[in-house]
Amino acid sequence: MNRDARAGGRTGDTAGLDPRRWKALWVTLATGFMSLLDVTIVAVALPSMQRDLSASAAAVQWVVSGYALSFALALVPAGRLGDAMGRRRIFLWSLAGFVVCSAGAGAAPTIAWLVVARIAQGACAGCLAPQNSALIQQMFRGAERGRAFGLFGATVGISSAVGPVTGGLILALAHGTQGWRWIFYVNVPIGAVALLLGLRLLPRVARGRRESLDLPGVVLLGAGVLGLMLPLVFADSGGLRRLWWLFPVGLALLAAFARWEGWVAARDGRPLLDPRLLTCTRGYAAGTSLGALYFVGFSGVWLVFALFFQDGLGYEPLDSGLAVTPFAIGSAAAAVISGRLVERFGRLLTLWGLVTVVVGLGATALILRSAPPGAEAWWAAPALFVGGVGSGCVISPNVTMTLSDVPVRMAGAAGGALQTGQRLGGAVGTAALPGLYYMVLAANGKNYHDAVALAVGCALVALLGALALAVLDLHHDRHPRGRRDARGVRSEHTRAGHG
Repeated sequence: MNRDARAGGRTGDTAGLDPRRWKALWVTLATGFMSLLDVTIVAVALPSMQRDLSASAAAVQWVVSGYALSFALALVPAGRLGDAMGRRRIFLWSLAGFVVCSAGAGAAPTIAWLVVARIAQGACAGCLAPQNSALIQQMFRGAERGRAFGLFGATVGISSAVGPVTGGLILALAHGTQGWRWIFYVNVPIGAVALLLGLRLLPRVARGRRESLDLPGVVLLGAGVLGLMLPLVFADSGGLRRLWWLFPVGLALLAAFARWEGWVAARDGRPLLDPRLLTCTRGYAAGTSLGALYFVGFSGVWLVFALFFQDGLGYEPLDSGLAVTPFAIGSAAAAVISGRLVERFGRLLTLWGLVTVVVGLGATALILRSAPPGAEAWWAAPALFVGGVGSGCVISPNVTMTLSDVPVRMAGAAGGALQTGQRLGGAVGTAALPGLYYMVLAANGKNYHDAVALAVGCALVALLGALALAVLDLHHDRHPRGRRDARGVRSEHTRAGHG
C-alpha cells in the first residue's frame, strides 16, 4: 500500500486492495459531508436560536465560531494520531463523539450548553476530516485513487454550497420555534448508521510500534492557528479592531512551529508535520497554498450571496439557498468527472477550472449589478452553473495532485494540513468579503447591487492569485529541473525513515 499513486496508475494493479473499498469510501464520504455541512448549515437558524434561548448576539455567534475554531485546531494533530494509532480507530471514535455532541446540541436548554456542545462537535469533526483523505490514500491507488478523490472533492464543494439551502429546508419542514434543533438531530440517525457500517467496512491494518505525539508541535501549531483565526471569526463584532495584535503573535508561533518541526525531523524524530512534505514531496507545497487561496474567495462569496438575496432582495432562507443551487449542481457534476481526468491532464485541469470559475463568478457579479428587479436569481443561474463547473475542476483535482505523492504513513497529517489551509483561507474570506459588502452599503446609500458586485469582484482577486499559483506550478512541473519522479520522492522519504 506504500506504492505511489502514479505508479499504480501506470500498472493498473489492484491486487491486494480491500474488495470492499468502494463501500467503505461511501461511509467516509457521508460522514465527511455531514461534518463539513455543519460549518454553514446553522447560519440560517441563528435568529431562531437567539430568540428561543434568549441569547445575546455575541453569545449566539459562538455557535458558528466555536465549531469553526475547534474544527481547524483539531485537523493536523488528529491526522497525525490517525497515522500513528490507526485511521479506522480515530475515525470511529470521532464519529461516535460527533453523534453524541449533535444530540447534545439539539437538546441544549441554554446557550452555554449549546456553545459547549458545538465546540466539542467541531473538535470531533476536525478529527474526522483528515481520516477521510488518509483512508483514500490507504484504500486506493492509481486511477482509482483519482476517482475516489473526485468524489471526495465533490463532497467538499457540495457541502459548502448547499449548507444554506439544507438549513432552510429543515427549518421549513420543522414547524415551530424549536425547529432549529432538527438541524442537529438529523445528524444522529445518519451518524449512527455510518458508525455501524464503518465498524463493518473500514479496513483494519496491522498495528506497528506505538509512536509518541509531538506535543510541543501540537501546542505551537494550535496556538498559531488560534492566533490567526480568532480575530477573523469575530470580525463581525469588532474582532479585527480589538484582536489585531494576535496576527503577528500567530505568525511568530507558526514560525517557531516550523523551526521546531525541522529540528525534530533532523534528529530522526516523528514531527507532527514533517517539513519534507513541503520540500521533497512534489506538488504538496503548491497545492496546499493554492487550496488556501482558493478558499478565500470560494468560502466568502456564499455569505455575500446570502446577505444579498435575504437582506437586499427579501428572500426567505430556503429561497436564498435555492438561488445558488446551480453552482452546487455544476460543482458536483464536474468534480466526479474531473476525478477521472486528473491522471491524464494533471495541473492543466486545475488551471482550466480556475479560469472557468473566474469567468462564471465575474459574469455573476456583472449580472447581479444590472439585472432587472425580481429577476436577479434567474439571470445569474447560468453564470453560477459555469462557475460551479469550474470549481468542480479545482477542489477535487487539487486534492488529488497535492496528496498523490505523499507517503501513506504521513497521509493523515498531510491531509490535515491541507484542510487547515482551506479552513484558514475560508476564515479570511468569510470575514473580509461580508465586511467589504457592508462597507460598500454604508458608503453608497444601501445600493445592494453595487455591494454584491464589488464583494464578488474582490473574491475574484483571490481566485486570480490561485490561478497564478497554478500557472507557476504547471511551469515548474514541465521544467526539466522541476521534474521529480515518484521513485525519487519516495526514496528521499525512505532514506529519512518516513517511507
